[in-house]
Amino acid sequence: MSDPRVYRAAEIQDAIRQVLFREWDPLDVCDHLGLRDEYDRYIAPAYRILVGSRSEQELIEMLSRSQQELLGGPATQSSEPSLRAVARQLLALDVR
Repeated sequence: MSDPRVYRAAEIQDAIRQVLFREWDPLDVCDHLGLRDEYDRYIAPAYRILVGSRSEQELIEMLSRSQQELLGGPATQSSEPSLRAVARQLLALDVR
């Protein structure tokens, strides 16, 4: 019999993955389902914020830093509203 906590952890990871892949998507790969794990390295940092501070600003900063890392340059000011929208979607997830 499998542990329900393992199943729940997988559900939470997938929910975060979906938001990152479909809504954040700084590399514009969401049309390629074979690349849906492209942002998996950012699941754990997002999760830590979601179960810790639950800070929208901290999520925005993490997404911005990650976007800079992926794109090799600073995020633009115009990206803050879109990052805020992604942060709010992440905050809406039930990570309990």
